[in-house]
Amino acid sequence: MGASGRSRRGSAVAKSTVVRDGGIQIIEIAWHPPLEVLRAFAHEPFAFGLLGGEGGWSYVGRAPVETLVLAGGQDAPAALRRLRGTDGVAPPGAPPFVGGLVGLASYELGAAVEPCTRQARTGWPDLVAARYDAILAFDATAGRAFAVGRQASRALEWLPAPAPQAPDRDHARLATDLHDLTGAAVYADSVAAVVRAIERGDLFQANIARRWAGSLVAGATPFDLLHRLTQSSDAPFAAYLRLPGRAVVSNSPERFLRVNALGSVRTQPIKGTRPRGATPAADAAMAAELLASDKDRAENRMIVDLMRNDLARACTPGSVKVEAEFALESYANVHHLVSTISGQLVPGVDAVDLFVSAFPPGSVTGAPKVQAMLEIARHEPPRGPYCGSLFWAGTDGAFDSSVLIRTVAFEEEADGGWAFEVRAGAGIVADSDPLSEATEAEVKLSALRRALTP
Repeated sequence: MGASGRSRRGSAVAKSTVVRDGGIQIIEIAWHPPLEVLRAFAHEPFAFGLLGGEGGWSYVGRAPVETLVLAGGQDAPAALRRLRGTDGVAPPGAPPFVGGLVGLASYELGAAVEPCTRQARTGWPDLVAARYDAILAFDATAGRAFAVGRQASRALEWLPAPAPQAPDRDHARLATDLHDLTGAAVYADSVAAVVRAIERGDLFQANIARRWAGSLVAGATPFDLLHRLTQSSDAPFAAYLRLPGRAVVSNSPERFLRVNALGSVRTQPIKGTRPRGATPAADAAMAAELLASDKDRAENRMIVDLMRNDLARACTPGSVKVEAEFALESYANVHHLVSTISGQLVPGVDAVDLFVSAFPPGSVTGAPKVQAMLEIARHEPPRGPYCGSLFWAGTDGAFDSSVLIRTVAFEEEADGGWAFEVRAGAGIVADSDPLSEATEAEVKLSALRRALTP
C-alpha cells in the first residue's frame, strides 16, 4: 500500500507536470519524508498515511472532497464505485495509486455479506471511505515524490509542510498501561472449546483473538505510535487513518487483495508464526521449525484453499492459481508463512465487487468461513477495525488492501485523551494446544506492547 519513506533525498524543485486527457495530473515535487508531511495535519479528520508497501511507495492525503459512511447491509460496491468515479487508464509512469478512495472496512462489514454471521454493533462504522482528488505519492526506492490526482495542484499547498518540533517520545511511554481484557486462562478455554467444535466436525479452523486495552499518556497521540512503529519495523502495510473522534494505526505485514487496472488479482494470506530468535542461530532454528511444521503448513493450506474459492467467485474460470506456498517472511518480531494466489477478474466485475464478496479476509476468520465467523462470535465481542481492512481504490480501477492485524483502534475521550483497544489471535486447528496458542497471541502483540510501553 505504501512505504515508510526512509530514503535518499530527491529533487529540490518541481520538475514536470503530466496531465492525462481524462484528468489525472502528476506533478513531481521536492522529496519530503512522508511521515513529516503527515505530521503537520495528522490531527485532521480523514488525514491518512499508507506506508510501506509494494514497490517502495507511500501515500499521504488530507481534506477529501466527499466521504461515505455505511452501516448494515447497504450496497457497498455500488456506493464505493459512485464515490470513486473513474478516469480510465493512468498516464505512463504514474504511481500505483493515482487518487480516488481510501477507506476502512470494519470486520462487521462481513455481516452484510453473510447476514447469518451478524454480531452486536460497535461504535465503528461498518465501512467508511473518502475520495481524494489530490494526494502525495512518495517513491522511496527512487527518492522521488509527486502530487497526483484530478486536482493534484491542491496538494502543492501542503508542502514543504513545516511542522512544529515534535516532543521527543522516542523512549517515553506512550500508554499508561495495557490491561488484558481476556486473560490467558479464558483464552485457553476458548481455544479448547474451538478444538472440540472442530472434533465435532463443525469446522476446520477458526482464528480466535485476545483483547488488551489502555489509554495514551497525556499529550500523546495516535500519530506518535505510528511514528515509533515505522522507525523500528518494516511492516509493508503500516497505515494511519484519522476519523472524527477515532483513529486507526496499523503495522500489518499482510495483504488482503491487490488488483491492478487490468483486473489482475493477487492475495497473500499469512498463516504460521514463530518468534524471532535472540541469536542468529536461534533465529535460524525458529525459521526452520516453522518451515517444517506440519501443523502450520496445514493451517496455511486451509486458508489458501479458502482464498482460492473466494477469488473464484469473481475471476475467470481456470485463472485462479497458487503461485507460491509456505514462503518464509521475517519481520522484526516474528517469522511468518505466506502464500500467494492470483487470478483474473471476469469482464464487468471490478475490484470493489471482489473485495466485498471476499470480505472479511479468510486468514483471520477460518474455514469454512461462515462457520468460523459464527464460532468467533461465540468467543469474542465485535471486532471493529481489527481483522478488517484498510484499502485504496484508484480512479483507474487499481486497488490494494491490507488485513488489519497488528492494529490499534483509538477512540478520543471527552478530555481530549485517547483510549485504545488492540487484539492478537491465532488460527486454531484440531491439534492446537491452548497454552501455546495463548503464547502465540502474546508474541504477535509484542511489537505493539514495546512501542506503547517501552
